[in-house]
Amino acid sequence: MSMSVDSPPAASPWRRMLTGYYRVLCVLLAVMLAILIIPVSLQIFSRFTHLIPHYIWTEEMARFLFVWTIMIGSIVGVRESAHFDVDIWPRLSPRQNAAMRLFSRFCVLVVAVVFLWMGIEFTDQAIYRTSELADLPLWIIHLAWPVAGASWLLFLAEQIQDDLRILNGQPGGGQDTTGPDVKGNIA
Repeated sequence: MSMSVDSPPAASPWRRMLTGYYRVLCVLLAVMLAILIIPVSLQIFSRFTHLIPHYIWTEEMARFLFVWTIMIGSIVGVRESAHFDVDIWPRLSPRQNAAMRLFSRFCVLVVAVVFLWMGIEFTDQAIYRTSELADLPLWIIHLAWPVAGASWLLFLAEQIQDDLRILNGQPGGGQDTTGPDVKGNIA
C-alpha cells in the first residue's frame, strides 16, 4: 500500500506521547481549577460569617494551586500556540509564515531554557524549606517552574519540527500549526 505524497504522515509515538501528555495537563488544569474554588470559597465565607471558622491552610493551599494552575495553563498555551500574536505581514506564503513562527518559537525556547535552568536552582533552594502557616514543603510550589520550562521545550520541539518541514517543502509539514483541537487531536 503506497502513501500519497500529499497525505500527512501517521502520528509518531513521540507525537502520540505529547498528545497524551497534553490531554493529562488539560484534565489536571480543570481539576485544579475546580479544587481551587474550595479554599478560596472557605476564605471568603469565613470572613463574613462565624459559621465557618477561619482556616489558615486555605490561603496557602490556594496559593500553591494558583501557581500550578498558572504554570500548567502556560504549558497548554504553548502547546496550542495561544500566546499573543500580531499579524504584521498577513500575506506571507506558508514557508514565510513558518520562518516567522520559527523566530517566535526560538524566542520562547530561550525563555523555556531560562525557566528550566533557573527553576532547578529555585527548587533546589526550597528543598528543606516549609511554608509558614501550613508547614507544607516549598519545593512543591517551586517545582512548577522547571516543569513548565521542560514541558515548553517538549512542545516547542514538536512545533519547530513542523515548521522546519514546511521550510524544507516536505509534505505533511506543519500539519499542526495552531496546536491540537479542543479534544487534543492533531489537525
